[in-house]
Amino acid sequence: MVTPRSRTLGPASRPVALPRDGDDASANRASGRVVVPQHVRWSDPQLTYDLGDRADRIRVYEQVMREGTEDDVRRFVDVPTLVDLWDDLVLPPAVRAAWATWLESRLGPVLP
Repeated sequence: MVTPRSRTLGPASRPVALPRDGDDASANRASGRVVVPQHVRWSDPQLTYDLGDRADRIRVYEQVMREGTEDDVRRFVDVPTLVDLWDDLVLPPAVRAAWATWLESRLGPVLP
């Protein structure tokens, strides 16, 4: 499911990827050292992130939540970890709002 950010032009008009099954605990999530797809982190050079490192995981989540597809979200975003990282994520207001609504619809009021 894709939710539009707004009807205006520019970055705010891009959809936010919110997969129906993004909270599926049986999904095969990325772990260890990863390189996010180029359509997510499109500026060079491509970087390797260590998902075991909190700061690296935050950067991956921010990029995937802003630029990723539903498949990227399924691969990189773990919902319990997302809730833990929530206060540290730097996201555009429209992306944060879409994700907050998505999380609340699945987990109830878990965010501060």
